[in-house]
Amino acid sequence: MVFAQGRSFIRDTEIEETLRMYATPIFQAAGLDANGVSVYIVSDNSLNAFVAGGQKLFINTGLLLKADTPEQVMGVMAHETGHIAGGHLSRIHDQLRNASAISILSTLAGVAAGVAAGRSDVGTAAILGGQNVAQRNFLAYSRTQESSADQAGVKFLTDVGISSRGMLDFMKKLEGQELLSTASQDPYLRSHPLTTERVDFLANFVANSDLKDKKVSPELYERHARMRAKLYAFTNHIQNTLRTYPETDTSIAARYARAIAYYRDSQLDPALEIIKGLIADEPENPYFEELEGQVLLEFGRAADAVPPLQKSVDLSGGAPLIRLLLAHAMIETGDPAMLEPAKANLIGVLSRERGNSSAWRFRAIVESRLGNEGEASLSQAEYSLLSGDRQAASYHAVQAERKLEKGTATWLRSQDILQATDPDGQDKKNAEKDAPK
Repeated sequence: MVFAQGRSFIRDTEIEETLRMYATPIFQAAGLDANGVSVYIVSDNSLNAFVAGGQKLFINTGLLLKADTPEQVMGVMAHETGHIAGGHLSRIHDQLRNASAISILSTLAGVAAGVAAGRSDVGTAAILGGQNVAQRNFLAYSRTQESSADQAGVKFLTDVGISSRGMLDFMKKLEGQELLSTASQDPYLRSHPLTTERVDFLANFVANSDLKDKKVSPELYERHARMRAKLYAFTNHIQNTLRTYPETDTSIAARYARAIAYYRDSQLDPALEIIKGLIADEPENPYFEELEGQVLLEFGRAADAVPPLQKSVDLSGGAPLIRLLLAHAMIETGDPAMLEPAKANLIGVLSRERGNSSAWRFRAIVESRLGNEGEASLSQAEYSLLSGDRQAASYHAVQAERKLEKGTATWLRSQDILQATDPDGQDKKNAEKDAPK
């Protein structure tokens, strides 16, 4: 995993799908459009989760690693959904005097585009730095709001047949930190004040619930174990991973963790040996094929990476992040015959994630190699726009406008970018002045 300055986001198809499986029934029980609530994974080892910027739920990797069961994560999600449904985010306007709040709001404005950029670090994860989204005490809810969110959360969980014991167990994890100094407490406790009344309410609710001993499906428990193993292996030194997941542990999750640990330690042969074994056990698992392809690509074997990545794309139903990795591998082969398939995959990514800046960067490369200069310039303009480089976006949009057929959809898009980045037309005038006569 690559860390940049400040906190980072992580993107990974498998983990995102697991969290979506946790969250969707809860969002629906709250009367929310599940597709309208975005879930972001923050690369931060502290225990925290919060909602901000509208219907955006942020969860730290530290919380996912410390949550022993799916129900504990679901309990946190249900509580945070209670804040959304209860309109508690309206307090954000009162926080605008606070510099931390202003910083977070400016971050949130660009988060959707930023998180979509791609690097191969956690699965097909994208690690993006410089996003200080977990500022301390940004949303310090009142005790009344916390109690209200608890009550709403247990209702949502009960409505969909999930025990609230996970929420209670999570609160018990926090109880031991109450005597610590504020600086030593996890951010979740600082922004979500814990009270005896809240714990008592949850304990009584669970004790009297018909669902108190009910567990979610074994499938979700297995997905939870694999998610934690994957995150742990990508965020810890190999010695720690092998200590936590020793060779004596032959579970799928432990083998998954060891494969990632060996790969990150540049031990290609043992990594591939374990991955091959995982694929043999679960030949229809897209994420084991994805990992094999990623390992081969990063060890300079792009041509060998294409078949497992293609299979992963097929098995995952065309997951955008995996298609992006496949396109990257196809480009890296240097085979001209791979350019058109790479382009098709990039178009597929952008049809579902138009704000994926890495897809635009790779498409600029492909279009250039195919001799499509106008499309290459337009793709580079899109990439620069998403990256925040307005000057470069304007420059490449001017080049695209000159090379594309006037009146086409792509030409009109170049006009849109120019209007957004060069409203007075100065860059266009300069380009026309400097153009060869």
